[in-house]
Amino acid sequence: MSTKASIPRHRLRNGLEAGKPMFGCFSSLASSWTARIVASCGWDYVIIDCEHGNHDDRDMHDTVNVIASEEVSPIIRIRAMDYGLIKRALDCGAHGIMVPMVNTPEEAAQVVKWSKFPPMGVRGQGSSFCAMAHGVTLADYVKVANDTILTIVQIETPQAVENAEAIAAIPGVDALFIGPNDLALSLLGYVPARWDEPEFLAALEKVRQAGIKHGKHVGILAKGGEHAKALKEDWKLIGLGSDVRALQNAMKATVAAAHS
Repeated sequence: MSTKASIPRHRLRNGLEAGKPMFGCFSSLASSWTARIVASCGWDYVIIDCEHGNHDDRDMHDTVNVIASEEVSPIIRIRAMDYGLIKRALDCGAHGIMVPMVNTPEEAAQVVKWSKFPPMGVRGQGSSFCAMAHGVTLADYVKVANDTILTIVQIETPQAVENAEAIAAIPGVDALFIGPNDLALSLLGYVPARWDEPEFLAALEKVRQAGIKHGKHVGILAKGGEHAKALKEDWKLIGLGSDVRALQNAMKATVAAAHS
């Protein structure tokens, strides 16, 4: 998998194409300072969670640029499959988008169409912010955006698993990312998965093999650091943790130590 152009600041895509496991976390707190702290901790990418997090449009713009300035790739998980949301996410400088609940190849093709400048797609051009977050001129950004911005679709339902190969075959889809909690809820009827259920493991492998067959990156959310370490041979796009959980766990541990 190679692009026609490389942007040095694009840490996530460059690392994936070098075959490295890339680790990132979710950011749900709407604060540029929180984003800076998170980005400075050694992650390869940070997912600004506009689906379940507390980010509005202005927060999205602020956090993208803070994360990019730390030489970490900002990825925006939009809240729904929508042309306007994709355009806004890319215009503020995201190195990629993550689109939840993509269940069919037709939906995946629509995401690609909305994500790309002509002739590949219908994305409009008018923002100066996107080039700044990539560290290039606007003219250069427009030339390389179609080849460098990551389009990541989430596989989170049995329907999406069934269609995984057809989704992976869509040109312009760069990665399939499994949301294990939503997949477990729809497939097993509970969360979290134990990761030993045969039907759950079979679904994960079906998606992984679909990505391999069509030369697409495959990703998944790990349960924690040790789990991520165990997954990194088979999954190169690995998410783990969030700013909310990290803050909550650290505070709880501090309070527990004080009371012990």
